[in-house]
Formats: sequence, structure tokens, C-alpha cells
Amino acid sequence: MVMDFNIFMNDVVNAAREDIREAGYEELTTPEAVDEALSRKGTTLVMVNSVCGCAGGIARPAAANAVHYDKRPDHLVTVFAGQDKEATERARTYFEGYPPSSPSFAFLKDGKIVTMLERHDIEGHNAIDVIGNLQQIFEQHCEEV
Repeated sequence: MVMDFNIFMNDVVNAAREDIREAGYEELTTPEAVDEALSRKGTTLVMVNSVCGCAGGIARPAAANAVHYDKRPDHLVTVFAGQDKEATERARTYFEGYPPSSPSFAFLKDGKIVTMLERHDIEGHNAIDVIGNLQQIFEQHCEEV
């Protein structure tokens, strides 16, 4: 049996995109969509998605479950590192003071970076820990829903 690598990777990418969309995140695939979404008033959580194991095993499950909390961001959005390169590059211009990192979570208020959970805050941890870290951010910066 011969497996076509490109077909396999397309399946992996499509599953990763679907996971985060099903969790309620708006997928941003162009720089223009990033500018529009990240300039919104209020609080925004940006999940920088990727195909690595820590994205699938930790970050995406954490993204899906952290928002089941009394306080949560006004907007949930995602960009896909390595796939939607221009959109990801544009999003990273909003993360001033933080190096490129994927997967990661950026928390913005009124279009300005407040804090970030970088790859080193995700890789080697478990989803429950990442959920707790995200919910601490929500507790400090978000309104009760």
C-alpha cells in the first residue's frame, strides 16, 4: 500500500481546521480578515493552530474546553501557522514583544496584546493545565457571560 503524503497531510490539516471551527473559533485565512477581527473592540482569544502533536493533543482540546467558563473572551479566532502563512504573519504583528510560536494563544483587548501562552507553555504540559492557564486569563480580563 502506497500512501500519498500530500493527501495524508491535507487530511491532517482539514481535521485540525475542523476541530477548532467546531469549538466555535472563527477561522482567519487572509491578512484582511485578521485586521478586521483583531481590531474589534472587546477581548479576543487568538489560537495559533498547527499540525504538531502538541496542537492536536493539548492546544486544540484546551481551546475547545477553556471557553466553557463563567468568563470568556468576546471573540474567538484562529490562524493556521504553516498553512495560511500571510494571515498568520499578520496576526503575529499584533503580538508585540512575543516571538513567533505555534501552537500558541494570544489574548488581546481592543486590538492590543495583553498576554500570550506560547508553545513552551503548551508542549510538555497537559490540556487541563493549559485550560487552567487560559481560564486564569479570562478571570482577570473578561466579563461574566
